[in-house]
Amino acid sequence: MTAITAANVLVIATNGFEQSELEFPRDQLRAKGAKVHVATLDGQSIKGWEGTDWGREAEADLKIADAKASDYDALVIPGGQINPDLLRVEESVLSLVKDFHNSGKVIAAVCHGPWVLVEAGVAKGRDMTSFHSIKTDVINAGANWQDAEVVTDKGIITSRKPDDLKAFVSKIVEEIEEGEHSRKAA
Repeated sequence: MTAITAANVLVIATNGFEQSELEFPRDQLRAKGAKVHVATLDGQSIKGWEGTDWGREAEADLKIADAKASDYDALVIPGGQINPDLLRVEESVLSLVKDFHNSGKVIAAVCHGPWVLVEAGVAKGRDMTSFHSIKTDVINAGANWQDAEVVTDKGIITSRKPDDLKAFVSKIVEEIEEGEHSRKAA
């Protein structure tokens, strides 16, 4: 068990992340006392997407390729259409997600973020949700898709959209405080 005030959380994203889906979890988890790092593909700041146009920048702390699951208690994957679509083709991202999964760490993905879990091979047999437009992708990956604001299966947390972020962050805190989760290797 890890208190949220002692937790280390990694957010992975690239340009085109849904503004609120990175900022809300990052800021709320920090406000609750967690240490939160943002990792990007090149270790540089990234630009969000808000509404119908580019949004604000988010500062990066490190490159995704330099991040190690052993340094963190949880992984957060924001959505947006662009962000997870670019992340899911990067071997460093898929390897990191598998490391978090195989070590029983909390993994949280919102909106289109579950695309990354699908590509990493960790969706099969899981109860999950996602943005409705990728429901078929999640089902085809072998997950049991549910239409709920937050769905958790052995420390893997998924939510549908920005309206679900409050429940999403509450569940991240709860799952971190429960500790590591036993699951089959990806």
